[in-house]
Amino acid sequence: MHIYLDLFLTFAKVGICTFGGGYAMLPILQREVVEGKHWATDEELNDYFAIGQCTPGIIAVNTATFIGCRLKKAPGGIIATLGVVFPSIVIVTVIAACLSNFQDVEAVQHAFAGIRACVCILIVNAVLKLRKSSVIDLPTAILFTLVFVASIVFGLSPALLVVVCGLIGLGLSRFKKAQHGDANAEDTPADGDANAEDTPTDGDAEARR
Repeated sequence: MHIYLDLFLTFAKVGICTFGGGYAMLPILQREVVEGKHWATDEELNDYFAIGQCTPGIIAVNTATFIGCRLKKAPGGIIATLGVVFPSIVIVTVIAACLSNFQDVEAVQHAFAGIRACVCILIVNAVLKLRKSSVIDLPTAILFTLVFVASIVFGLSPALLVVVCGLIGLGLSRFKKAQHGDANAEDTPADGDANAEDTPTDGDAEARR
């Protein structure tokens, strides 16, 4: 299948299967993009989610744009974006035209209540899968806990949390590199001394003779 058609149809499938907003697309994106098409890894998808959270627009649409651009530059980004929004445009247009006729129907309200409950489970499932590739050591576990408390208890802006965590991650990376460099510097003289001890001097050679 042509890559542009594949991009459009894949993200159209994501768009048409989603109920409940951008976050509800996360598990479907993971299934289609990571497990199905192998266009990205779990780690890369996490990065796209984080960047999409910090940029204007819907997180799932931004993620689709990033993945399309990664595969086929700007044209791929445009095709992927059109694919993910096309089903919503059609469905919302049809619903808006008929909304006044059935919005107060009790059966419809119950149906949407069930859909919302299902969406919550899908989001939790996606979070649990992404946690395995994101919380990988003690620093990331501590950061995960702090962000959880800051978001749930204090209601801080998600964009602010993403930026702060990015800076903390950058700082931790540089700290680890500095520690690694110091360890290498300490090991180098020791190796040199060992070589010097192992190498016999001219005096030692004469004495042995």
